[in-house]
Amino acid sequence: MAKAGEKSAGVGRRGSKRKAAAEEPGEAAAASDGAAEGGAQPRRAAAFPPGFSISEIKNKQRRHLMFTRWKQQQRKEKLAAKKKLKKEREALGDKAPPKPVPKTIDNQRVFDETTVDPTDEEVAYDEATDEFASYFNRQTSPKILITTSDRPHGRTVRLCEQLSTVIPDSHVYYRRGLALKKIIPQCIARDFTDLIVINEDRKTPNGLILSHLPNGPTAHFKMSSVRLRKEIKRRGKDPTEHVPEIILNNFTTRLGHSIGRMFASLFPHNPQFIGRQVATFHNQRDYIFFRFHRYIFKSEKKVGIQELGPRFTLKLRSLQKGTFDSKYGEYEWVHKPREMDTSRRKFHL
Repeated sequence: MAKAGEKSAGVGRRGSKRKAAAEEPGEAAAASDGAAEGGAQPRRAAAFPPGFSISEIKNKQRRHLMFTRWKQQQRKEKLAAKKKLKKEREALGDKAPPKPVPKTIDNQRVFDETTVDPTDEEVAYDEATDEFASYFNRQTSPKILITTSDRPHGRTVRLCEQLSTVIPDSHVYYRRGLALKKIIPQCIARDFTDLIVINEDRKTPNGLILSHLPNGPTAHFKMSSVRLRKEIKRRGKDPTEHVPEIILNNFTTRLGHSIGRMFASLFPHNPQFIGRQVATFHNQRDYIFFRFHRYIFKSEKKVGIQELGPRFTLKLRSLQKGTFDSKYGEYEWVHKPREMDTSRRKFHL
């Protein structure tokens, strides 16, 4: 019986040690969990020493707990500083200093020497003599041919059909195994001004080729984040046949200016404002976001927008002079990730 008692006592001592170790607050924070004489003691905030590192804690559960407390402490300090600054600004009134502009990748962008100045005579001369001059001088009206890669699947076909409802005077034709070099002369003979080819991989659209006819240029884009109309939540009714407005945002460099003019030449000059439809090409960090909306007048001062779809994102891969020619074509610009993507603050469009 003595041995059994000694064994049970040993187990009790080991259990008490484990319990004490589990309840030990550690060197990072001291928090009382039990009730003292005279009532429960309030839980103290986590206090971390200056050289403390949470990664030094070997116990995973304890490390996660201390990290959670540290995040709560950081959040409380940030909120307190924000409240203090707000009270100081209210006390100063009109004499309060202006709010600091937050630093972002966009406003910290590396300056590009090719940034377009609207008053530059060289830029004005290039615009008057480039391939899109006849469109901007209203000598030609756009007529678009939309096609796909060979043997397209349903998702790619539906995207082409929905694009044809966004771009006026656009026609969808299937490839039927024809090479692009044979399609382009037929397009020129039938007075098409632009050719759009949507490529796919594993039944998903993943590329877009835009070729301006008859003399180019040709742009090749990577396509991602494709959403058809049925996949967009809270979308509006199908678009009408009215000619939409077009918005081009943030195409500031010479290369971006050329890409923006390519997109602009897809739409007629005279938008029908009664349709309240707008197509947007928004460039941000060299990603071009396409959206198609209808704006709704809620009152004399409030206006809302309603997305109609489709939507997708484009990333420029290359810009080629002339029409499509993968073998002998002369490239004006090619994206080379290892050479060009050396800085996150360097953009090309």
